[in-house]
Amino acid sequence: MNTVTLSVSSISEAKEQLAAAFRDEPHGQRISFASVDLLWKTISPKRWDIIRTMTGQGPLAIREVARRLDRDIKAVHGDMLALINAGVIDRAENGVVFPYDAVHVDFMLKAA
Repeated sequence: MNTVTLSVSSISEAKEQLAAAFRDEPHGQRISFASVDLLWKTISPKRWDIIRTMTGQGPLAIREVARRLDRDIKAVHGDMLALINAGVIDRAENGVVFPYDAVHVDFMLKAA
């Protein structure tokens, strides 16, 4: 199964993950955010619906995603652009793609 982990990582943690990748150490697929606030801002509930709808589906036209979600295509297009700019989904020849079969969200909440 091709799983991506959405995580919160400091810059130093992200650098270590990158260094491990260059050393050919297995690290899995990961999309990191600098803070929990940024993760929630980027992956809003409506954008989470887009990711859920696209998981394991291969390339889809934006119009098809909007149809599956029963949402306005312009609104879905705006959310898609935000997800593309954040590196969460990719442009494809025939639309957009979320190239994963599963999503794992990983972050820790510590006492203030």
